[in-house]
Amino acid sequence: MAKAKTAFVCNDCGADFPKWQGQCGECHAWNTLSEIRLSAPAGKSSGKRATGRTGFAGSVATVKRLEEVAVVDLPRLSSGFDEFDRVLGGGFIPGSSILIGGHPGAGKSTLLLQTLCYLASEHSALYVTGEESPEQIAMRANRLSLPTDQLQLMAETDVDTILSSAESLKPKILVVDSIQVVHSETLTSAPGSVSQVRDCAAQLTRYAKQTGTVLILVGHVTKDGSLAGPKVLEHMIDCSILLEGDHDSRYRTLRGQKNRFGAVNELGIFAMTDTGMREVTNPSAIFLDRSEHTAPGTTVVVVWEGTRPCYC
Repeated sequence: MAKAKTAFVCNDCGADFPKWQGQCGECHAWNTLSEIRLSAPAGKSSGKRATGRTGFAGSVATVKRLEEVAVVDLPRLSSGFDEFDRVLGGGFIPGSSILIGGHPGAGKSTLLLQTLCYLASEHSALYVTGEESPEQIAMRANRLSLPTDQLQLMAETDVDTILSSAESLKPKILVVDSIQVVHSETLTSAPGSVSQVRDCAAQLTRYAKQTGTVLILVGHVTKDGSLAGPKVLEHMIDCSILLEGDHDSRYRTLRGQKNRFGAVNELGIFAMTDTGMREVTNPSAIFLDRSEHTAPGTTVVVVWEGTRPCYC
């Protein structure tokens, strides 16, 4: 059996080395090298999926002239939220991979559960949860009075099992919550490490490109507000969205950080209520002071964010 080739990548600067060493030779940081797999072992006896290095798009590269490339106008799938669609650039593109990040408790799982319950009425949808049990997801859906008769649910963290189930069910929309807990048995590192996140995200993205499935990955953020995991994770996906909001506030902002199919300066505003996430169609009403008495020294300014003006 051929042995998988590995390399060691620095978590801080991204430099790679053929063997482990205590200090990164590029940024000189200590204990930041993590093992990653370069290629899968050929002919695995376990029956798991074998993946080659065919790129994130999942196909062998061929050379052709630019004029020979067929341009197809793919229809977008509406999320059911106008605010969500605005940030996405009009809706979900088939075959696209989307990363939604945010602090714990920001409402990522709630927003996606509401979205998938809406989409499942017209399209096959699969929600893979790795951090919560199916019972917890069902309790949340019932509390939010969501339709649960069409959405398919799966609790799994093994990427090969997730991909096998997806190939069998052939969902139009696939949500993995979250990418930090998904792991591959071919790697010895722990779930959430640089190598695990990079390899699992690459396999899921490759599957989405090959099958035209909308892939939505949920990611955690670090203390400084950046997405956890290797920097290459943000390069391999098509759209990166951050859900922000203070713990003492009921309002949440959905902001695009990267979007290959739309603008990155769009902003969506939601309110967290006892019935789930609700759109705020008039953000000016939040920021403007509605007091009965005019306070001296106050100024109202029109701020243009994306395609929508807002008074504050």
